[in-house]
Amino acid sequence: MAHLGSRRKRALTLPVGLALTASLGFLPTGTASAAPAQETPSAAVSTDGPKLSYVVNTRGGHGTVKQVRKAIERAGGTVVIAYDRIGVIVAHSQNPQFAQSMRRVRGVDSAGATRTNPIVPQATKDIGVGQPLTAQQERAAAAQATAGQDPMEPLQWDLPAIKADQAHKRSLGSSKVTVAVIDTGVDDTHPDLAANFDRSASADCVSGAPDTTEGAWRPKAGESDHGTHVAGTIAAAKNGVGVTGVAPGVKVSGIKVGNPDSFFYTEAVVCGFMWAAEHGVDVTNNSYYTDPWLFNCKDDPDQGALVEAVARATRYAEGKGAVNVAAAGNAAEDLAADTIEDVTSPNDTTPVTRTIDPKVCLDIPTMLPGVVTVSATGAKGLKASYSNYGDGVIDVAAPGGDSTVYQTPAPPATSGLILSTLPGGKYGYKAGTSMASPHVAGVVALIKSTHPYASAAAVKALLTLEADAKACGEPYDINGDGKIDAVCEGGKNRNGFYGAGVVDALDAVRW
Repeated sequence: MAHLGSRRKRALTLPVGLALTASLGFLPTGTASAAPAQETPSAAVSTDGPKLSYVVNTRGGHGTVKQVRKAIERAGGTVVIAYDRIGVIVAHSQNPQFAQSMRRVRGVDSAGATRTNPIVPQATKDIGVGQPLTAQQERAAAAQATAGQDPMEPLQWDLPAIKADQAHKRSLGSSKVTVAVIDTGVDDTHPDLAANFDRSASADCVSGAPDTTEGAWRPKAGESDHGTHVAGTIAAAKNGVGVTGVAPGVKVSGIKVGNPDSFFYTEAVVCGFMWAAEHGVDVTNNSYYTDPWLFNCKDDPDQGALVEAVARATRYAEGKGAVNVAAAGNAAEDLAADTIEDVTSPNDTTPVTRTIDPKVCLDIPTMLPGVVTVSATGAKGLKASYSNYGDGVIDVAAPGGDSTVYQTPAPPATSGLILSTLPGGKYGYKAGTSMASPHVAGVVALIKSTHPYASAAAVKALLTLEADAKACGEPYDINGDGKIDAVCEGGKNRNGFYGAGVVDALDAVRW
């Protein structure tokens, strides 16, 4: 199968043919401390390099963090924000030796640059533009709608695929449950999202520090519609308008971590998890990978620091009660293979070809411990042609859509892609594990609605117990050319394509 572009895409738009579009106990002195005034670096420190962003991971208590902050300034760095509770400091520096210098500081576990391109405008890297519905398609869908359905629900084959349509007869989910969409921003003015939007749990985290200016969480003109599409899949209201979400009675928030060029850097991702954790979020959805490395190798000083920083943030969020759900990726890779060839990293400068060991080099956050990793299925219930997989890596599966060339939905649905909300009150189709993950996040929200006092671990256990087990089935030849396109390993109750099975929204509200 062909993959377009140099990045692993998080979403797919298939309008023509097959065009792919992918615990540390720190002193509780507050989640983050504000940046100090910039100090002049030591005269011996070089500051003529490119301006880069770094994470510095500390160990110990508040006193250690304070000393490390001073060392950052001496090394020619400026603290952007310090997440004291997890010991992660975000800093900027033009000292080419900044990371190496910080690794020698007492109390520092690791330090690394979060990017290879300087902090300046970059060429846009789009992660998929939704394929909008035409007015004729909207009218045709509305004519098919039955009592109790929103006008475009007949086109949403994905809802009955996980029994969400049946679940809605019992429960729409609780308004006391919030799902954070950590993504490219959410248009909370959309008529299908406005009533369910949680402003108090929303922010712009692109810089690494939260910005709560009114509307900061929205995508600006020309920016990606990805986050808004994800949000609709989770919680588009059942209000007689447009589409219906998996959990149309819960709240959804927008935490913007994708910059205008659709890069998701470590400092923004850490900020996103920390903001969600401190604002009562029950579920986070993560339909992205952390740039610029498709896989971050723990034995590399820079990349290892990025893995540690994001891992600390995900652990902290889960410790505060959040279930973290993430997309497995759209490269049709076996994430449990002995080796994988990565030809797209770093994606913010010049990629190099490298062979990595996925036990050492992780796609973050999806391959981090504790994170629910989601593969995608198409309209026929088979693994989507593009979806990553891997025995022992995939936890559950959910509809992400696929080309109708491979998996055609039953009428009245007309597209094998996933229909959801787009900015500006619009609706459109996308496909990808990016679309599968929010289906799971919605089911998790329904479980949390049913069991409001359940811990994150208990909710994850229910998610896998309630999933509909799905065996590997016949040899996987998705395009019918006689060549096996992927090998599914494992048994019926757990395997590399579907994990514990396809998530079940009906069980989520009746158990």
